[in-house]
Amino acid sequence: MRIHTLNLGELGVNCYVAETAPGRCIAVDVGGDSGVLLSFLEEKALRLTKILITHGHFDHIGGVEQVRQATDCEVYIHELDAPMLSSTDLSLHSRMSMNRFIPVTLYTAITGDCYLNDGGCEFRVLHTPGHSPGSVCFICGDVIFSGDTLFRLSVGRTDFPGSSMNAMMWSMRQLAALDGDYTVYPGHGSATRLSTERKMNPYMRRAISER
Repeated sequence: MRIHTLNLGELGVNCYVAETAPGRCIAVDVGGDSGVLLSFLEEKALRLTKILITHGHFDHIGGVEQVRQATDCEVYIHELDAPMLSSTDLSLHSRMSMNRFIPVTLYTAITGDCYLNDGGCEFRVLHTPGHSPGSVCFICGDVIFSGDTLFRLSVGRTDFPGSSMNAMMWSMRQLAALDGDYTVYPGHGSATRLSTERKMNPYMRRAISER
């Protein structure tokens, strides 16, 4: 699976474009700048089939509706964060953004942990609450798209409405317990390895010790 990274939106969210078959791809978190993503897809001759949303905060969904309308792709988000797609308050847009809010009008709500298939790739949806009630990680092969759950040597903020440090610690334990090693692609900042986070991330180390 070939992965491309675009830095989109007001807060510089990592939008990942993952090629799942020749000429076919999915995108993880379209945080804004929809024209940048659409131009990239045209340049690479890629057909976007799905947008996978790690959580519903405004900086991860800002460009979703425009891209969805332009490509007719499917959109997936966990059911607990789905209300954020149409709410300036729940998505934190009203308190943190200067841009126009564009609600997402057509999507599929994911219930619990499940699997999504695209091209030759299977994505495991792992519910990892903490940063938001419906935060998820998407796992494919030896790759984790972690959104704002797990960062390099850190975790996402837990001081927002619906956030929970206790839930974040639970999620850290779920990720730490995964078999093997993974490349972790977070919603902000640089990629890391799960093996590195198990050893060096103070939040994950604390979660492991409290098992």
